[in-house]
Amino acid sequence: MEIWINPACSKCRSAIQLLDAEGASYTVRRYLEDVPSEDEIRAVLERLGLEPWDITRTQEADAKELGLKEWPREAAARDRWIAALAAHPKLIQRPIITAEDGTAVVGRTEEAVRDALSR
Repeated sequence: MEIWINPACSKCRSAIQLLDAEGASYTVRRYLEDVPSEDEIRAVLERLGLEPWDITRTQEADAKELGLKEWPREAAARDRWIAALAAHPKLIQRPIITAEDGTAVVGRTEEAVRDALSR
């Protein structure tokens, strides 16, 4: 299990606390420092069963500068979104937990973190 975090994020800290309380074995990836490649983002999206716009923090300053809210949310624009996430990792929703069964969840709630633990 791996968890992508921003240490300044309260949701990330809560997820880590829950993982620790449950005795989970996991690896921390500080994705703002260890930026995921476009291929890694594609792989996580596949595991999540989501599209890149589904995990994009559109309220961030970078998102507003790029005008992401106006970008098309369709298959033809998918690579453009992924490239933006790789170039601006702060836009990636967090925390993302990759589960042992090959799936992943966005662990913003206790329920989602527990879901990842049960997989």
